[in-house]
Amino acid sequence: MLYPELFKQLESVRWDMDKDIPWDSFDASKLTDEQAQTIKMNAITEWAALPATEMFLRDNRDDSDFSAFMSIWFFEEQKHSLVLMEYLRRFKPEFVPTEAELHEVRFEFEPAPALETLMLHFCGEIRLNHWYRCASEWHTEPVIKQIYTQLSQDEARHGGAYLRYMKRAINKSGIEAKIAFAKVGVLMASARRTSQALHPTNLHVNKNLFPRDTIQSRLPDPAWLEQWLDTQIKFDAAWETKVVDRLLHNMSLLLNQSFKTVQDLNRYRKELGREAAALAAAPLEATPQAV
Repeated sequence: MLYPELFKQLESVRWDMDKDIPWDSFDASKLTDEQAQTIKMNAITEWAALPATEMFLRDNRDDSDFSAFMSIWFFEEQKHSLVLMEYLRRFKPEFVPTEAELHEVRFEFEPAPALETLMLHFCGEIRLNHWYRCASEWHTEPVIKQIYTQLSQDEARHGGAYLRYMKRAINKSGIEAKIAFAKVGVLMASARRTSQALHPTNLHVNKNLFPRDTIQSRLPDPAWLEQWLDTQIKFDAAWETKVVDRLLHNMSLLLNQSFKTVQDLNRYRKELGREAAALAAAPLEATPQAV
C-alpha cells in the first residue's frame, strides 16, 4: 500500500495556517478589489475538491489504498480553500464566498473510467502548480504571494502522489493503464490547440445539468477563469510550455520512453492501440476451426 508512506511524507512537510503564513506582513496598499475577486474565485474552485472526492471514492470502491489517500488530498485541498477565505476574512471580508456560493459547486459527477480520471487529475495538479506560481508572481501583496507559493508546492506534491498510483496501475493493468494515461496525456498537453485552458475545473461532468455541468459554469462569474489566465496573471505561451514540458517529462518517466513533443506521445499512444488490438486478436487466430 502507498497510503502509509504518502501520509508520512505529506505530514512531514505540511504547513500550519497560523504559524507559517506571515499574516503580520500584510500590506493593504498592495491589495486591490480586482485581486481580491480572483482570490474569492480560487477559494470556490478549491472547494470543488468536495465533489471530486465523492467521485473518487465512488469510482474506486475496489481500491481502499487509493481511497484512503483521498483523506490526505481532500484535507489539503479544502485547506487551500480555507486559507484563501481566511485571507479575505481578515483583509477583504466583503469578498468572502458565501456558503451558497460554495455549495453551488458541489454536484454529482457522472461515473468515469478510474484510470482516465486518475491521469486527468494528475495533469490538473501539474497545471494548477504552474497557475499558482504565476499567480504568486502577479500579486503584489506579500501575504497572498506566500499563500499562492504554499498552494503551488502542495499541488506539486499531490501530482507526485498521483504519479505513484499511476505507476502502481501500470504494474497491475499493464497496457490498459498505459493506453489510458497516454490518451489523456495527449489531450491535456494539447492546450495550445484549444480555445480554453484544459483542467478538471472546466470539463463537462454531468450531461443532465448541461450547460451548468462544470465547476467553472457554476461560479458567480463563469467567465472568470479565462479572464484570470489571459488578462490578469497572464498565463502565456511561455508558462504553457512549462506545463507541457513537465507533463512530457513525467510521462517519459512513467512509460519508460522519451517524449520530446506531444506528437511523440501521440505516436506512442497509437502504437499501444495497435499492440492492444493485436493482443486481442491473437487468441482468435490461434483457435482451431471447429471440425
